[in-house]
Amino acid sequence: MLLKKGQAAISLVCVVLGIMLAVQFKSNQDFRYSLQNQRAEDLTLRLSSAEKERDSLQSQVRELQATGGNASYKEIQRIAMGAGTIALAGPGIVVAVEEDRKPTVDNRSSDLYLIRAEDMLKILNELRAGGAEAIAINNQRLITGSGIRQNGQSMAVNGTPFAAPFEIRAIGDPATLENSLKMRGGVIETLSFWGIKITVSQKPDVQIPAYIGGFQFQHAQPMKEAGK
Repeated sequence: MLLKKGQAAISLVCVVLGIMLAVQFKSNQDFRYSLQNQRAEDLTLRLSSAEKERDSLQSQVRELQATGGNASYKEIQRIAMGAGTIALAGPGIVVAVEEDRKPTVDNRSSDLYLIRAEDMLKILNELRAGGAEAIAINNQRLITGSGIRQNGQSMAVNGTPFAAPFEIRAIGDPATLENSLKMRGGVIETLSFWGIKITVSQKPDVQIPAYIGGFQFQHAQPMKEAGK
């Protein structure tokens, strides 16, 4: 009798254990299925987010190519034009400057009839006042730091020596530039008194080379921005 009761108890325990195992297995299956669903949903959300980010970046690239990229290039070109590091072409004038090298008959020094550096600077100042956007002397591009110095009977432009005749090219409104030199009492009238001949020709396409010298800064340096 006791044996039968023990066997019944063992059977009951086995049944309960089997039920528990079945429930646990089903729970694990449900958990795995739920986890798979969560992972699938998470991957779907991540994929959707990545696609939106991709579309946003592609849109930005198109905008930069259509506007920002060209604007940056134009800004770089504008800076390079101002610095004189690229060749330019446009309407303007060509100024030929020639000296009178005939011997004097009144014993005055012939050096008085030579074009001097200060005379050249007067011509350049009038051209700049007339709106010249770019200037070159004998194919030497003039920039902010260009030097024009007297060197005996010749002059040096950007460190390169030249003797007369000189050719000055300037880009700008041709009529305005010519009038800036030919005004009454202006530089042409003044220099003609000393036998210096200046001829101005308006041109629809004046070509000016790029500045080929170096840029040296011995004392100047960029200022640091605040907070950096």
